[in-house]
Amino acid sequence: MTAESRGQLWHGRFADGPAEALQQLNDSLPFDRRMYREDIEGSRAHVTMLASVGLLTDVERDRILVALDAVKTEMADGSFVVASSDEDIHTAVERRVTELEPAGAKMHTGRSRNDQVATDVRLWTRQAIDDVLEAIFAMQLALFRHAEATGDAYLPGYTHLQQAQPVSLAHHLLAHCWMLSRDVDRLLEARRRTNVSVLGAGALAGSSLPLDPHVTAELLDFPAVFDNSLDGVADRDFVADTLYALTMTGVHLSRLGEELILWASTEFGFAQLDDAFSTGSSMMPQKKNPDIAELARGKAGRLLGNLTGFLASVKGLPLTYNKDMQEDKEPLFDAVDTVRLTLLAMEGMISTLTFRTDQMAEQASSPYAAATDLAEWLVANGHPFREGHAIVGELVRRALDGEASLAELVSADSRLGPVAAALLEPGVSFARRTTHGAGGPEAVAIQLERFRERLATDQERAANART
Repeated sequence: MTAESRGQLWHGRFADGPAEALQQLNDSLPFDRRMYREDIEGSRAHVTMLASVGLLTDVERDRILVALDAVKTEMADGSFVVASSDEDIHTAVERRVTELEPAGAKMHTGRSRNDQVATDVRLWTRQAIDDVLEAIFAMQLALFRHAEATGDAYLPGYTHLQQAQPVSLAHHLLAHCWMLSRDVDRLLEARRRTNVSVLGAGALAGSSLPLDPHVTAELLDFPAVFDNSLDGVADRDFVADTLYALTMTGVHLSRLGEELILWASTEFGFAQLDDAFSTGSSMMPQKKNPDIAELARGKAGRLLGNLTGFLASVKGLPLTYNKDMQEDKEPLFDAVDTVRLTLLAMEGMISTLTFRTDQMAEQASSPYAAATDLAEWLVANGHPFREGHAIVGELVRRALDGEASLAELVSADSRLGPVAAALLEPGVSFARRTTHGAGGPEAVAIQLERFRERLATDQERAANART
């Protein structure tokens, strides 16, 4: 038996150490090292439980806990020295604890790396979700502050990227706020499903030792405990749930980014980027590029890849643990990092953005934007909508053909006249949108209050989830 093979947790079954290719493929320490806090936290709870059921003495427990704290300090300050046998964070921590305290050899009693890693990932994911939620709230607040400050500013609303009907700028910004609120819902639900303790499931079948999973669950602030040891070890639904929620957040940021790219263009001219949140060109001195918004759009594809790649990795796995499940961490870590950084950058860009409300109003004041108002005016005066739609459509066609201006044609039409033509004046159509959730000033004022309440409620829900 080689010295290297003796360092492996499973060395007893093998006469020789692993091949180099196997070790390189198998080792996960380069990426799962970031879970050292969670691994040590889980080990502290497990050791405390072992002492509570008589499998460790109080002296052994205390010495192991001291060693765990020492390893945590080494990991945090960078002084931890990796050994060649450290194939993952669990191996590394246990090996170093045992070097510092011989009783550390008892630390793994009643535990498998299968339930250990599942616990670590759950602890890490729970905290990651909390961090992402805070970043979403900051993003929503940046959008909301602009919505409050823009007053009655309005711009064209679009369908098919063609000017449709005017809406308030606040209404448009709030649309993105509500999108992000759904992301909050999804993340909180993913957190609830993540927040289950699986320590005590063992490798797959539990243990003949008198373990108490409820003790470790309480120590780790898990409100629920696994019901089936097979499922407890094999479950990675919470990773898929979290990846999906993060992907949807990324998709929403991508859509917002696309609009800001358009708005910051010369052709639209609706927004001006702050210098600190835009870039220039190495060749063209006049350029000011919306790189953050473009990266938000591009990162959404990366998030989609993480989600679909992970689902493909687990779709055919039999119960319980299979090494394929090691592929849960890198997409999860990357997705969390990507969304957090994108939210941070987008929040900064939004907070420093200057809106060109004059340009927006000019574009939204086209008389053609009030065509629907003319059709609805005819409806209010007894015409069926389809008839009104056809009447206005014909007038629009004649105006575009150069026969006369739309206002002149409307004024001259006996079914419409000067009263209806007044609807074509700038700002009139926008102010008429009064129904629930609509884009006019009165409806938006109510919506601002509704969203203010929703944001406060969501922040309270997130705080309650942590307690």
